Amino acid sequence: MHIVAVAVVAIFLPLVLFWLLNSEVDQLHRKAMRAQAEVLAERIVAAPDGLLTFNLPDSLRGLYSEAYGRYLYDIRDADGRLLFSSRRKTGAAAAQAPPLSETISGAGVTRIIDGKIVRIRVAEDLAHRDVIIDDIISNFFRRVGWITIPILLILLAIDIIIFRRALAPLWKASEEASNIGPARTDIRLPTRQIPREIMPLVTAVNQALDRLEGGFRVQRQFTADAAHQLRTPLAILRTRIETLHDTAARQALHDDIEGMSRIVAQLLEIAELDTLVLDPGETADLRAVCAEVVAAIAPLAIAQHKDIALKGTDEPVLIHGNSEMLQRAIFNLAENAIKFTAKDTSVDIEVSDDGSVRVRDCGPGIAEAERDLIFQRFWRADRQRSDGAGLGLSIVRGVADDHAATVAVENLPGGGAEFTLRFRLAEKVNVAGKNSRGTDAAPSPLAGEGGIGGPRPPS
Repeated sequence: MHIVAVAVVAIFLPLVLFWLLNSEVDQLHRKAMRAQAEVLAERIVAAPDGLLTFNLPDSLRGLYSEAYGRYLYDIRDADGRLLFSSRRKTGAAAAQAPPLSETISGAGVTRIIDGKIVRIRVAEDLAHRDVIIDDIISNFFRRVGWITIPILLILLAIDIIIFRRALAPLWKASEEASNIGPARTDIRLPTRQIPREIMPLVTAVNQALDRLEGGFRVQRQFTADAAHQLRTPLAILRTRIETLHDTAARQALHDDIEGMSRIVAQLLEIAELDTLVLDPGETADLRAVCAEVVAAIAPLAIAQHKDIALKGTDEPVLIHGNSEMLQRAIFNLAENAIKFTAKDTSVDIEVSDDGSVRVRDCGPGIAEAERDLIFQRFWRADRQRSDGAGLGLSIVRGVADDHAATVAVENLPGGGAEFTLRFRLAEKVNVAGKNSRGTDAAPSPLAGEGGIGGPRPPS
């Protein structure tokens, strides 16, 4: 809109100047003609017999001569009868004399001489106008138009520079705002060099972010404090259960306490995940993380007569992420797979060199309508089950979101479900075991495809 306004002004201004110049020239012309009419009026006198005489001096005769043809004059009485004229003779031919209004431009004055009203009109033939004035009028618009074009371009260039400099702080503030999220509530919009008109909005946004950060802090602190406080009574309760003599009751209570301890641990993971701030340059070896998960969860698989196997690439897979949080996410996927897979079957964790990890089980699969619900906190398909609180997969989704990764689930043709996590690859590792920075790459604890767990059923 500003550019359009400048263009309109650049076109409108020469037109206005052209009109003003024309008006000034016309005004000067009329003033000069009026001055000549007054000079001629002084040459009209009344004779003793009452007739009016007009004595044009020799210095003006050539100016109003028909040979020169530039200036004309008419002198008429109150009834419009022609008394004197530079074009016609007075007398009988006066009736046929054309009025002076046919001339192009002129001016006139009225005088009362000897009680008679006399109108003197002087005109100039614009076809013989002064050469300098003609040049000014005819060439003014064209010359101003050529001057206007570079001025317009200069104005546009200056506008672009001014606007870019004025909007640069806003672009920086928008970049900062894009980094604000549940895990980065400490970021505030910069106020340096912000235009005064925008400063109230930026200040109000920062104040709103302060209030939101306070609310997040209270919520996270409550979750962490509640989880920590629950650990102590659970430990005391576990100790007291050991004194019971009823073995069956003791085992049942132990199972309940283990389930409660698992929920408390997941609440602590959620609280820690909410406060996690990832370093953009931090990398992790996805292959090594999965190998640690397999080693850690193998006893659980063995106890339930199930296998767990690590498959896929043998080379390190460097991705952008935090090793500890990645391990928690993959551990939750593996634990969930072990829980639902059938006995004497295997849970496979496959790592690909494209930065993805797949966890497959041989369980009942997941219904199409529940694939988006399973990642919600405290959601469980079977509300009657007491072995979980529906927090494991929500932790997986939270880790994926913090790492700008994707998580997907689909059912396998032969039965079971497959969860896929896809992360952003970091630097490639060369054959010598060095990354592009020249440092040693972290080796994978398990080389090659293998499995840890109980015996596989005979085929």
